[in-house]
Amino acid sequence: MRVNNTQHIVCCDPKTPLLYVLRNDLALNGPKFGCGLGECGACAVLIDGRAVRSCVVPVNAVQSRSVVTLEGLGDGATPHPVQQAFIDENAAQCGYCLNGMIITVAALALREPHADDAQIRRALEHSLCRCGTHMEILAAAKRALMLSRAAHSPDHQGDQPAQGIADQGEPNA
Repeated sequence: MRVNNTQHIVCCDPKTPLLYVLRNDLALNGPKFGCGLGECGACAVLIDGRAVRSCVVPVNAVQSRSVVTLEGLGDGATPHPVQQAFIDENAAQCGYCLNGMIITVAALALREPHADDAQIRRALEHSLCRCGTHMEILAAAKRALMLSRAAHSPDHQGDQPAQGIADQGEPNA
């Protein structure tokens, strides 16, 4: 399977949730175990550019797809524009929900870079934050879209797609 632009060979039951393989076998701890039902969003990853709940996706469903985790968004030295926006807006308290929020906004930036407030709220409506930093998260999402547009504008120096999340079309559902 391909995760964060690296090919991995993992031996496990094909029905194993992707989340378990990411955390336990590949040591990628960005996606969190929250509910185990695909309801809270803490386990979100990008699969072919779409935010997907990895706790309910069997690992065999991603064999020919591109998976990107929180760790794969930036390049290590420079945060991805969505990550930077969450830093700039202090959109974290405990941080447990941030993986899902950031992944969801990164997917939104790919498919709807000019999203309005209603579209942002709709995208995030199933990503839960128990600490109540919703206003900061919404501000970060708006800033993230602006930073993503700026990073991909023709005037931007080094105009390249954000690492790990180049739009790869619709996933094969």
